[in-house]
Amino acid sequence: MAHSVLIIGESGSGKSTGIRNLDPAETVIFNTANKPLPFKGWKSKYSAENKNLLSLTDIVGDDGRVNFSKLGKVFMRVNERKEIKNFVIDDFQYLFAFEYFARANEKGYDKFTQLAKSMSDIATAPITLRDDLMVYFLTHAEEAYDTDGNRKVKAKTIGKMIDNVLTLEGLFSIVLFAKAKKSKEGIDYLFETATNGENTCKSPMDMFESKEIPNDLQLVRESIINYEN
Repeated sequence: MAHSVLIIGESGSGKSTGIRNLDPAETVIFNTANKPLPFKGWKSKYSAENKNLLSLTDIVGDDGRVNFSKLGKVFMRVNERKEIKNFVIDDFQYLFAFEYFARANEKGYDKFTQLAKSMSDIATAPITLRDDLMVYFLTHAEEAYDTDGNRKVKAKTIGKMIDNVLTLEGLFSIVLFAKAKKSKEGIDYLFETATNGENTCKSPMDMFESKEIPNDLQLVRESIINYEN
């Protein structure tokens, strides 16, 4: 079973920048939005030619729809490449936003149930993958309220119906929150490792040295490995 980590944060909070210290020779990125990566020299490190950068065009069918079965096959191909230790799905939520837009003219609620199932299938795909692979799901945040009316910041989804049938964070044991925090030196980009009472952040006890760590997926990887060994 591969390790899976959910990274939640607002746009500009440093989620994608967290990729910068991963070894490109051991990493594949699925760049859902097909956008430039936010760190220096990314083009020489990640490209289709290097076989470590994929995009939405790799899984969209002729009808313009997201083919989630194709994405499942991408997981399996990454799993077969033994040299790959990190698989990053950047902008995870866009997979479902783009599919929702493609089906905008459909009436009824079946599409929401199907989107929820697809989200669950992709989020749980690491269960079938090899133990030395880590899968990082980077996704946007949204504000919501719990049953008592308290404010919560959570992973962004497509409408309340999906939230009613699926709690995305419940599929992960490690949920980190990216944030930009003002300091005397300027802005620090961090990952929160434990809830602040208003978000769905969580991680196993004592896995990380503090409640705030640098936004560095290589550091996250090392912390997980050291915790288990």
